[in-house]
Amino acid sequence: MRLQVLVAAMHEDAKSLSERMQLSTDAIIVDQCDRFEYEEVTKEDHTIRCFHLKERGVGLSRNTALLRAEAEIVLFSDEDIVLAPDYEKVICNAFDQNPDADVITFNLEVDPRRATYHNDKEKRIRFYNFGRYPTYAVAARREGLHKAGVTFSLQFGGGAKYSNGEDSLFLHDCLKEGLHIYASTGVIGKETYRESTWFHGYDEKFFFDRGYLFAYLYPKSAYLWLLRFVLTKQKQYKLPKKQAYRWMRKGLLEGRKKRYIQQKG
Repeated sequence: MRLQVLVAAMHEDAKSLSERMQLSTDAIIVDQCDRFEYEEVTKEDHTIRCFHLKERGVGLSRNTALLRAEAEIVLFSDEDIVLAPDYEKVICNAFDQNPDADVITFNLEVDPRRATYHNDKEKRIRFYNFGRYPTYAVAARREGLHKAGVTFSLQFGGGAKYSNGEDSLFLHDCLKEGLHIYASTGVIGKETYRESTWFHGYDEKFFFDRGYLFAYLYPKSAYLWLLRFVLTKQKQYKLPKKQAYRWMRKGLLEGRKKRYIQQKG
């Protein structure tokens, strides 16, 4: 079973990034920068292919890498991830042990300020618990994604109009297309803490974008999830609940309108 790492990066050099991330398998790096250029780094028994592109958007970078991938298993990753020495073995073993798995999420060591989940046990991921997993913890069978036609949204994430949520929407679309997703307790690396490229505080844009995202993640129950978010996260955002609700509702209505137009078109 062959593994290929697909890295979304910004203003990076292929050789130095591959060393910093401790890449020990084939990889494709899509680097958002100010030029169009291709470079290739060969290290022992693996090759790092790097596409330097002027285009913007993390979803576009991940799609670009996915369309050029060749290995049976792909691992999505970011430039601030340092992979464990045995990451290939951990990932391939997990797919061997779950032959029906199309997608598997793994554990990484992260800064407590950015921790959103930890897989304490092996389990199947369903529609009621898919929304916490970052893309850099996700590996998938490449052919399964292609057959299902699942790609990353260009509306959400760093460099896109709406600030985040491309990872949750990706898993949502996998489930929608009938792909099987599992959570593994295996640890495949650690995150090097850096300031978020999209989070600038709990302001109007944050709540509007979150409401907009809910229109796509939960088309039939978006208001319930909106209320749940407003009520359970108040200690974090420290705003009047009514204000947070109004901003999120505005985004939700805009998202539903856009989604309706897309479906009709």
